[in-house]
Amino acid sequence: MKKIYLSAAALLACSFLNAQSAFTWDVTSYKGAFPVTDNTPATDWTSGWANWDPENTNYAAPTSTITGDISTNTSISGVVYLDGIVHVKNNATLTIAAGTVIRCKPNDVSLTPGTLIITKGSKIQAQGTASQPIVFTSNNTVSNGRNPGDWGGVVILGNGVINTGGVSTNPNVSKVEGFATTDPLRYYGGTNDADNSGVLSYVRIEFAGVALDPLQSNSEINGLTLGGVGSGTKIDHVQVSFCGDDAFEWFGGTVDAKYLIAYRTTDDDFDTDFGFRGRVQFGLGVKDPNIWDAISGGASNGIESDNNGTSPYLALPLTKPVFSNFTFIGAKGDGTVYGAGTLPAGEAHEAFAHIRRNSSHSIFNSLILGYEKGLRLQNAVTLDNFNAPSTADSVAVIANSNITAEIPSTYITESATVFTQNWYHTYAAANNIDTVTTIAQIDFVAAFNALGTTSDFRLKATSTASTGATFTHPAFVGGFTGINEVSSVIKNSFVLYPNPASENTTIAFDIAEKNKVSVSVYDVLGNLVSIVSQDNEFEKGNNTISLNTSNLSSGIYYISLEVNGAKETKKLVINK
Repeated sequence: MKKIYLSAAALLACSFLNAQSAFTWDVTSYKGAFPVTDNTPATDWTSGWANWDPENTNYAAPTSTITGDISTNTSISGVVYLDGIVHVKNNATLTIAAGTVIRCKPNDVSLTPGTLIITKGSKIQAQGTASQPIVFTSNNTVSNGRNPGDWGGVVILGNGVINTGGVSTNPNVSKVEGFATTDPLRYYGGTNDADNSGVLSYVRIEFAGVALDPLQSNSEINGLTLGGVGSGTKIDHVQVSFCGDDAFEWFGGTVDAKYLIAYRTTDDDFDTDFGFRGRVQFGLGVKDPNIWDAISGGASNGIESDNNGTSPYLALPLTKPVFSNFTFIGAKGDGTVYGAGTLPAGEAHEAFAHIRRNSSHSIFNSLILGYEKGLRLQNAVTLDNFNAPSTADSVAVIANSNITAEIPSTYITESATVFTQNWYHTYAAANNIDTVTTIAQIDFVAAFNALGTTSDFRLKATSTASTGATFTHPAFVGGFTGINEVSSVIKNSFVLYPNPASENTTIAFDIAEKNKVSVSVYDVLGNLVSIVSQDNEFEKGNNTISLNTSNLSSGIYYISLEVNGAKETKKLVINK
């Protein structure tokens, strides 16, 4: 089944245009979330702030309380009790000092667990540090027990574009899941993909994800819920542990993130929905064999991704995030720990990635191990995005990754005539997905210490995953380390004309000094079509290269310009 979209809508929705934020891709040689070890804390980005045993961590008693709504700029510090559902509203900013611990009221019959909601237009400024992280946790003590779903979670709502309108459709505005009420303070979505909801940095969220109605699906609050959050928001170094639902869930919007940890969560580690188009780099997901989604029909995945919930799922903008450099460790671990390879009866651990309902979720440079199943693509329209995308906007790719040989089933058959084992292995070969390498060959430093103890997810120098990452696919348009400094190399122009083109186009660029320049052409699937220039020297100032496009079929292409390590990419449309 091929999908046809109005070209104007597709161009407006195209995630390649989502480049206005300060996010940059860090180009790595290694696959996975962590580099080769240097035997110091410097290369372990979890060092100092992550907590692998929150069940047994004692926190001081609260000395102050937040309750009711916050409608003026407010700052908090120390140890704070979050009493019930608190909205930050009226465009106010809540500033949380580094080292603050927020102990949240556990759920009870009143269904008012401690929950922090940053409403549309308001902000959170939660800037912790590696030595003084900000912690949201259950108010239960070690002695009386802490559990997944003790309290609500952190909810950030913004004005970014979403593709479903449960409240209104012009623009699309919806009500955040997990609440029965139609309170407008819990609405999200709008027209501003650059919306700024503040900062969440060096933050831990523990034992959140309460099920407000255990008998109703989608009634749970996630550890961190991001509804229509825009790219002006900064999110990095966030750990969600022992969550009663998903650790992280994005509903539309374009917020980018780095350095995320989903640790021993009940449902999915990372869940994307309703037109989310952000970029996320460096993520770690670790499953616990004894914790899974117990709701009837539930399934605990590494990634779950949907576009929208109404067939044929064609709402725009498509859910189209790009993830790179993730390490996913499923409930089976390495087969000797994390369940010793045999999971409990009745468990609902499922796939590394369940992508469905026309999502175009792409995953690169990642390591996947310890799952019962690998990739699951559901619905014919979803398979199109991987197998035969009809537009640049619908391209979905999993590439340059390792789905280890220990995973007994690397695919799920959704269509016996299309999505077969042969199809999967052909796709894997074409996209450099390694399904043969073993966990031993990946060779982590100490990834499989007992749950609750500190592990080291970095690679040994002998690891087969220490090389092989690539960032040449057009999905990476939107920034690399150094792209913000590109103006010092590519001064102020990189243009293609005419564009659209038919027989020829001119590539024009202005460089600050004599330099070697590489220019390449890629199709929408990321395949290299031609190399126009490979490290050829060009003089300081204005330069042009003529590109003969007569042999290119009509469609969308990407012209990549690289000068002295700085990269920039432009879209070229061929019309004939």
